[in-house]
Amino acid sequence: MELDERKVTILKAIIRNYMDTGEPVGSRTISKYVDNKWSSATIRNEMSDLEEMGYIIQPHTSAGRIPSDKGYRFYVDQILQEKNNEVSEMQELMFRKVDRLESVLKKLAKLLANDTNYAALISGPKYHQNKLKFIQLSRVDRDKLLIVTVLEGNLIKNTIVNVAEEIDEEELLNLNILLNSNLNGLTVEEINLEVISRMKQQAGPHAGVVDLVLNQVAEVIRADAENLQIYTSGATNIFKYPELSDNQKASELLGTLEHTELLQKLVNGADDPENNTGIQVYIGEETPVQAMHDCSVITANYELGEGIRGTIGIIGPKRMDYEKVLKTLRTLMTQLDAAFKKEER
Repeated sequence: MELDERKVTILKAIIRNYMDTGEPVGSRTISKYVDNKWSSATIRNEMSDLEEMGYIIQPHTSAGRIPSDKGYRFYVDQILQEKNNEVSEMQELMFRKVDRLESVLKKLAKLLANDTNYAALISGPKYHQNKLKFIQLSRVDRDKLLIVTVLEGNLIKNTIVNVAEEIDEEELLNLNILLNSNLNGLTVEEINLEVISRMKQQAGPHAGVVDLVLNQVAEVIRADAENLQIYTSGATNIFKYPELSDNQKASELLGTLEHTELLQKLVNGADDPENNTGIQVYIGEETPVQAMHDCSVITANYELGEGIRGTIGIIGPKRMDYEKVLKTLRTLMTQLDAAFKKEER
């Protein structure tokens, strides 16, 4: 059975009323919502079909209906489809000139939480796939080498390693040429066994040094990807919603919002290469974080120049105002991009 126009209208009415009130929705309420377009009997029959199809559930025998995760999913997909080709209206977002991006992101997380009445998170920007731009080996001491690794965006990482062999200046120059000619423009995933084997063969007696350098470079790239800053705000807003204010649920959720490694699962989901819109909506158990299975979570990517990406997220009840949140996130994505370009000029 497919959802015809009437079922869609009634399902949307149930979801919107439940989001507003947090109470199960009956046929009488729906009848008023659609201006008595259909009789209560017709609405009840349609609600029965929607329940059978899994879009709504009846929490108690005598109660009205509330949306299921499947119902929320349908509603969100409809909004995304409707909004995808629209130009988002710009909302007033105050940007004060600050010296550090960290301060901007903290202010924005607070602004988002205040504006939506939900919990908000913003991750610091990172390169979607860190690529090697340049490697420079320099001798620090007889048995020590300085490895300068330059990543896309001119991120510079320095590492000192011990070597078990002496390397003269000419050999060091040749190693630098070898490393850069083979590795420039590659991600850590692209430095495969074939690349490593070829380089070690070309390095001859200094194959061990190449192996040591490659291990250090891989660690540097991975550490940069894992050292992600995530700023949160509005955690206590969850107490405004009865379905989330249960002591145990609230405690788990508050604890999760303080752990970067757990929140990073949401950020990684937003970076999914198959996600073309940059927006990801999780409803209930779709959320990759266990403590958020009673919530809905919406994440969006923001861009700060080519290749530099961060994530914005909103965490709230399943009955959150999806339309408002999506509109706010789209606006903020545009605003951050515009602000960054203005700062560059």
